[in-house]
Amino acid sequence: MYDIVIRNLVREDERAVRASKPITVTLGDLQERVDARIQSGGYASVSEVIRAGLRALDREEAALDVVLRQRVQEALDDPRPTIPAEQVFADLRAHHAERVKAAKQGA
Repeated sequence: MYDIVIRNLVREDERAVRASKPITVTLGDLQERVDARIQSGGYASVSEVIRAGLRALDREEAALDVVLRQRVQEALDDPRPTIPAEQVFADLRAHHAERVKAAKQGA
């Protein structure tokens, strides 16, 4: 495992000004993947790789949020009658009991 220190620097008037404090990140097996990206020339530093990864995670979470919101809205807009919670749980208990019974018969 490797510990790396990531420094974010911003150039202002030809002097480096720290944009945020350095952090230590233990990458473990991911260190090789970070190093490969830097060696390929796709990224200039570990910081660039980490920032790109965080931006990708932000995009993924935003896309998931959109999908979940759409599904919730579709459910709210569904004109079919709602099923009472008691019925849902009764159906789930019956389904579970059937699965347990089938598993015991198959064992």
